[in-house]
Amino acid sequence: MTDITLEAQPSSLISLKQPSIHRLTQIQPHGILFVLQEPDLTVLQVSGNTNSALQIAPSNLLGKAIDEIFDSFQVERFREGLAADNLDFINPTRVWIRKRGDDYAVFDAVFHRSADGFLVLELEPALAQENIPFLSFYHLAKASINQLQATANLQDFCQIIVQEVRKVTGFDRVMLYKFDGDGHGEVVAEEKIEELEPYFGLHFPESDIPQPARKMFVSNWIRVIPDAHAEPVSLYPAHNPVTQQPTDLTLSILRSPYACHAEYLHNMGVGASLTISLMKDQKLWGLIACHHRTPKAVSYELRKACEFLGRVIFAEISTREEAADYHYRMHLARVHSALIESMSEAENFIDGLIQSELNLLDLADAKGAAICFGGRWTTIGQTPSEEELNYLVQWLAKNVDDEVFYTSELPAIYSDAERFKHVASGLLAIPISKRSYVLWFRPEVIQTVNWGGDPNHAYELQEVGNERRLCPRKSFELWKETVRLNSLPWKPVEIQATLELRKAIVNIVLRQAEELALLAQDLERSNAELKKFAYVASHDLQEPLNQVANYVQLLEMRYHDSLDQDATDFIDFAVEGVSLMQTLIDDVLVYSKVDLKGIEWQLTDAETALNHALSNLRGRIAETGTQITFDPMPQIVADGTQLMQLFQNLIGNAIKFKGNQPPHIHIGVQRQEDAWLFSVRDNGIGIEPQFNDRIFVIFQRLHTRDEYPGSGMGLAICKKIVECHRGRIWVESEIGHGATFHFTIPVGGRDPSHAIGQKKNYLFNRR
Repeated sequence: MTDITLEAQPSSLISLKQPSIHRLTQIQPHGILFVLQEPDLTVLQVSGNTNSALQIAPSNLLGKAIDEIFDSFQVERFREGLAADNLDFINPTRVWIRKRGDDYAVFDAVFHRSADGFLVLELEPALAQENIPFLSFYHLAKASINQLQATANLQDFCQIIVQEVRKVTGFDRVMLYKFDGDGHGEVVAEEKIEELEPYFGLHFPESDIPQPARKMFVSNWIRVIPDAHAEPVSLYPAHNPVTQQPTDLTLSILRSPYACHAEYLHNMGVGASLTISLMKDQKLWGLIACHHRTPKAVSYELRKACEFLGRVIFAEISTREEAADYHYRMHLARVHSALIESMSEAENFIDGLIQSELNLLDLADAKGAAICFGGRWTTIGQTPSEEELNYLVQWLAKNVDDEVFYTSELPAIYSDAERFKHVASGLLAIPISKRSYVLWFRPEVIQTVNWGGDPNHAYELQEVGNERRLCPRKSFELWKETVRLNSLPWKPVEIQATLELRKAIVNIVLRQAEELALLAQDLERSNAELKKFAYVASHDLQEPLNQVANYVQLLEMRYHDSLDQDATDFIDFAVEGVSLMQTLIDDVLVYSKVDLKGIEWQLTDAETALNHALSNLRGRIAETGTQITFDPMPQIVADGTQLMQLFQNLIGNAIKFKGNQPPHIHIGVQRQEDAWLFSVRDNGIGIEPQFNDRIFVIFQRLHTRDEYPGSGMGLAICKKIVECHRGRIWVESEIGHGATFHFTIPVGGRDPSHAIGQKKNYLFNRR
């Protein structure tokens, strides 16, 4: 049966895969277990094998104080140790129990307190009459540490661990098993007898060691199964009489293995096992797994010696790993400092991240990076296309709420990423705001993973009668898998470095926002003063201009007969100049009045504004024989007067720059996702594309006034009106093929139902 994800499985199957191991109520038969109630130390539960081990029935031990089981000298030692509140000082304690007659049974006694508050006493047969001499163990540990100091290779370190543990314990096979980031494990070192097939380099699926077992390994650092084929023994009674629940046996050294794990060992040909937890930063880093083909007892002292030896040697490995991490962390810190300095000195923080000698790619060892800010993308290295980046950011916005998101298998959770797997199978992302992100990418790395058996068939579900049970795979032969759509994983130090960068960017953006706010206040004050100046100046200029025009015209009327033709022409030039000056002043006034604060936002019928504009232009329309058509116009939120001015300027412009044929102008409109898109299309002389931006600049002209009269401010006014409405304006044109002016107004209204499907035509003929 194929292994499937837990989310897709029924709760009954999940409970089989992840059993409540601490609730198991059976122990291994080589020892005896007592559950005691303090402070009088009376027996609440006892293992059911006391009859064979002590020739005392379990029922005869219930309710008795341990003073009635052990002699008073031993009990006194127990109580002294228990009073010290550190059970390590009395574990193990050599004890003996009288059997029938003069026969004694000698045990190693080990105490622990269960998670549910009961004292548990476990007895294991004493395998040696004496404890391990301290000096012998000291020399063993010293020899191992000397070997460590002689090598700098991490693989050699791991090999030393398994060699020394096998030397001490005599197991047929000793492996060092390291957990991957995805929960699977790999045998990174192995020492064994020649007859056994090697497991070195093989991976084992996460289901081989389920989460409850891993939690147990975190709490109980050493675990021994001296006989994998032994029949378990139940506690008597099965439930604790105080709680009416099974006693928590998480810390028990005798607790029987889960049936599925025992079968797993059988399928591997294992008769006995010893497992030692390797912890790093309070997390399970890996295990030392010892296997023997036949039953093998290991004394408590020897197990503790192996645990200590593993801790000492593994501590050195951790130190070496941390030293390597430290050097890389220092490198990333230098990159981080350089980026902050570059951002502070650059005009905008994006230039600082991209253009410095040490850039974004160096901070996360990435092959590509992209910054989305203000609706624009800036990329470096190998990245998906801008269109793909937009979709990716939309997905992130909907699915990620954390300060950082990272994955080395992006196509597995975002299927569209398979299209750009060659550049972005790995993603590391930090949000700057709701719509702004910094992204790092790593390409696909195709790998071959060697498994100990087929991971897709890690277990089988069997039904025996009404019972369902999990059966582990029977084959552990090499099974190769080609892993695709994965990148190299992101290291914790890289993730932390990007988080620090996020804080720096947010601070810089906030600081720049404050500076922009102050600048905006200054600009607003300056604009107000300039607007006031333009308004006053234009009014003050009107009167002297009128006087000039009046007196020049009066001069012509009074002395017409006395003037020659040159004088008459000069007077005409002066009158035309005054007229042009008045037009410029009027346009400056209009331009100065257009601003965001002056807009009267209201629901406006665009067709009404258009009709007003056409009415104002009716003379020019009739004179030129212009034909005008327009689409049904919507209702929008805008300033009606400014919208009329916008239409009037654009249509007037189209009439002015007509070609050889009578002007034909069409005003169109389309609904977009968040804006109305208007267009004014004509059949006039057109514009060279190189001047598409220049024509919107104030006082910029492409023709002389002799060719086409005007102030050069009409399109500048249009641009200012559109931008004050939070829209944009642009032109598409070619010489001789007319021009189409487009502008957008953000959505804020609705389509008038009466206009749906209609199209208006106005034809003005020459009078």
